[in-house]
Amino acid sequence: MVQITYVDAAGTPRTVKGEVGSTVMETAIRNNVPGIDAECGGACACATCHVYVGEEWAQAVGPAEPMEQDMLDFASDVRPSSRLSCQIRLKPELDGLTVVTPARQG
Repeated sequence: MVQITYVDAAGTPRTVKGEVGSTVMETAIRNNVPGIDAECGGACACATCHVYVGEEWAQAVGPAEPMEQDMLDFASDVRPSSRLSCQIRLKPELDGLTVVTPARQG
């Protein structure tokens, strides 16, 4: 299991555990974490699971693939640290990962 902390736009943290191999988005949905809508269910076909990854985690998470980068064009308030949580697969190296959800999705 991997521990993930989701911090909402108001600064409220929620820490949950996710299974290695699942995604940051799937883990949020399974644990009723607010701020991740996931309208496409993880198919990288929308931008409603947008999160910000802290600089300290950028290397461990890895870069966005071209398809994800294209979908981020549809997200609100995109930043250099923006990622789609459906594209971040949990691995042991991500234990303790913190992501921040934007004020609104889409």
